[in-house]
Amino acid sequence: MGMSQSYGPADEKESIATIHRALDLGVFFLDTADVYGLGHNEELVGRAIRDRRDEVVLATKFAIKRDGDRQAIDGSPGYVRSACDASLKRLGVDHIDLYYQHRVDRTVPIEDTVGAMAELVAAGKVRYLGLSEASARTIERAVAVHPIAALQSEWSLWTRDLEAPSSGQSVLQAAREHGVGIVPFSPLGRGFLTGAITSPEDFGADDFRRNNPRFQGENFDRNLDLVAEVKKLAAEKGCTAGQLALAWVMAQGDDVVPIPGTKRVAYLEENAGASYVDLTAADLARLEEIAPRGAAAGERYPFAHTYGDSPERSG
Repeated sequence: MGMSQSYGPADEKESIATIHRALDLGVFFLDTADVYGLGHNEELVGRAIRDRRDEVVLATKFAIKRDGDRQAIDGSPGYVRSACDASLKRLGVDHIDLYYQHRVDRTVPIEDTVGAMAELVAAGKVRYLGLSEASARTIERAVAVHPIAALQSEWSLWTRDLEAPSSGQSVLQAAREHGVGIVPFSPLGRGFLTGAITSPEDFGADDFRRNNPRFQGENFDRNLDLVAEVKKLAAEKGCTAGQLALAWVMAQGDDVVPIPGTKRVAYLEENAGASYVDLTAADLARLEEIAPRGAAAGERYPFAHTYGDSPERSG
């Protein structure tokens, strides 16, 4: 996403070089969405993998529609079909490996949305289906229509809502009960857990994080204290704070595949190095003390956000 929006300017040449370097390192799972840069990101990824399509597990997402400052969620069957065709064209591919509903449409029964997505699988346009930020109940209803391969949701040392029980079961438990893999986005806390951000002034005027509650006022200062402890343990482990944060996410299970976003080769290489950080039981216990669930100060979005509940079918 950062190659097309939200995190300041990006250099297209460096972005493509970063994708190529990822493939050279064996990082072959690439995640984009139709709304990132209003189609720009899919076109960028398509150009980057044009000669290397067979090396890539390609994921993209639909459902978020943006018109200026207005945003809407559309999970209607007709939109599912048209959005997929548009993504295939922008990406320049004949199929998408993993197709996610980016956010749950609270006005359309999930059975209708997933039913239309399943038709894409039958047509050979999509191989596997995914959901993002869906509630436990929505996951259960979705898998009754078609297998769901992955759930993409924010999960990191400072965003652990996925683990929180709701109506007796957490989203994480529901996903695992149905064999749904976990794909954490923002596993570096939108860059904060790297320790590179020390002041709100580090953000450009058009950076999304300026308006995020966790990066403002007292919340910012309290979260800096959390990161200081992460940096201290990272130094003892001989790795960077970002690598430690990524290693923690990967240590949550073999079914967990985080997608740290970056637009620079150097940061990509640093992130890839997290694969070699071995966390002991003592390390994990210490990180639990540093960042227990709810430790981060401030909400993760500047608006009310909960996991998406789909309406029940009527009749």
